[in-house]
Amino acid sequence: MSGSGFPQATLDFLSGITAHNDKAWFEANRALYEAGYVAAGKAFVEHIGPRLREVSPSVQFAAKINGSQSRINRDVRFSKDKRTYKTHLDLWFWHGDKRSWDCPGFWFRLTADGVHLGCGLHGMGKERLESFRHAIELPRSGKALVAAIEQVRANGDYQIGEKTRQRPPRGFEAPEERAELLLYEGLTAGIQLPIFQATQPGFADLCLAHFAATWPIGAWLLAELATGD
Repeated sequence: MSGSGFPQATLDFLSGITAHNDKAWFEANRALYEAGYVAAGKAFVEHIGPRLREVSPSVQFAAKINGSQSRINRDVRFSKDKRTYKTHLDLWFWHGDKRSWDCPGFWFRLTADGVHLGCGLHGMGKERLESFRHAIELPRSGKALVAAIEQVRANGDYQIGEKTRQRPPRGFEAPEERAELLLYEGLTAGIQLPIFQATQPGFADLCLAHFAATWPIGAWLLAELATGD
């Protein structure tokens, strides 16, 4: 991949596994899986990973399954959804010494219907969430967060996510201009793109531009919160 999009094989595989989520179809189309899912995902990571370091020098990636690329098999042990396979291709570019979802990073999801990408921290453990709330309260870090969000919104039509609470947590209070942020239990900035763009020349460049445009929020998280164990 040299700035081009994903091959048609990727969309063919994702469409197929969505319609036929069973072992028989998967085994009959293993070559399509290897080309459209494994190899294509690896190529994308290899291409865009080094370039992401121009946005965030400490970002980490690994062009392999269970590295930046999630495995296709679903963990159904505690899920009511017993489908065997995922119907999307997920990529993750993280910060910290080891691969983890407990630190801010860049995320990418390709489905048969669209592309979803952005940056941030989807969920926070108890200690990190408490640190996040204190950072919202404090004047310097709180104002810096408001500025980061405003910058992302000025960069484009990005969705600011992870607002999960109806009321502020007990014991925390912030000025009016950032009080709503206490309702968030994670913080992300993302965008959805039409599926046709995934196969177009320049797709990697487009993704990189969106990653850079949303990164002010990720940069704030990286600077103000610990990046995990």
